[in-house]
Amino acid sequence: MGAEQYRPPLFSVAPMMDWTDNHYRTEIWTDFWHFLRNSIRLCCKLVGITLDSIAKATQLANSYGYDEINLNCGCPSPKVAGHGCFGVRLMLDPKFVGEAMSVIAANTDVPVSVKCRIGLDDHDSYNELCDFIYKVSSLSPTKHFIIHSRKALLNGISPADNRRIPPLKYEYYYALLRDFPDLRFTINGGINCVDEQNCFADSLLPYFHWTSQLIRSLNNIKYTGMLFMGTFGNSRPNIRDLIKPLFGFFHSEPGNNLWKRKADAAFQMKNITTVKSFFEETLVAIPDAVLDSHVAELPSGRKDLFANVRGLLPPPYETREEEVTAYA
Repeated sequence: MGAEQYRPPLFSVAPMMDWTDNHYRTEIWTDFWHFLRNSIRLCCKLVGITLDSIAKATQLANSYGYDEINLNCGCPSPKVAGHGCFGVRLMLDPKFVGEAMSVIAANTDVPVSVKCRIGLDDHDSYNELCDFIYKVSSLSPTKHFIIHSRKALLNGISPADNRRIPPLKYEYYYALLRDFPDLRFTINGGINCVDEQNCFADSLLPYFHWTSQLIRSLNNIKYTGMLFMGTFGNSRPNIRDLIKPLFGFFHSEPGNNLWKRKADAAFQMKNITTVKSFFEETLVAIPDAVLDSHVAELPSGRKDLFANVRGLLPPPYETREEEVTAYA
């Protein structure tokens, strides 16, 4: 699908293993951000090192009805980029990535994209990033790149530190917009709150108004839970599946620790068979003042996060077309 036909979502949440399941998406996104469940686009993120395994993974993903297939060229985990020699290490082999993206596109009818860093280790110049973007987009139908605006360090630091230690270079993202006007880029990294997101683009998330009361939100979740209990067969999802996304709901509030203990106990009770009965059993731990309060204001962010970025733009990229045979 060409870039002119595909509009990437304005806002995305990266997958978190064993956390961002369908119940998380339904309860958190639908209730608090007022999205309809069928408006949430799901992207399958693949990793791989052989074209055959990537083709098979794409075919498997098709059966689950994903809206987009993404190749992960940004993961710095030692298991992935170290011993596995894929993830962010694939940025050193744009020819293979182009071939892989062509294989993915040939095996699916949904849009395809690449998630990458701005570089890794000493391969961190803007021209090297552009070489990667140019070669992948020329060798494949890829028109959408998600850019984590940090390089990756493969010197043994943890994935968490790789999201914190390498400095952010948002100017690379803006320069890509300038130098590749026919492609679409999504920015990633270091944007920690709505203020900073709005600083990036004032048009994003105009509907973010956190004025509902906690108790009203919980009532909505009780209704949502009634719709999904047991719908997958074999008693799944169960109470634990549906409540798991809410474990941080009362973070730092009075009664939070007691509520979590009561929640663990309630999961074992045979008479707790609905979300409503779960809350009746556990919410006695939370003071009325908390339940009746408005949701806290979102933390303020840096207003100057992108203020000077255009003054830092690197020189324009000059493509070296003789190196690449364009995708047909």
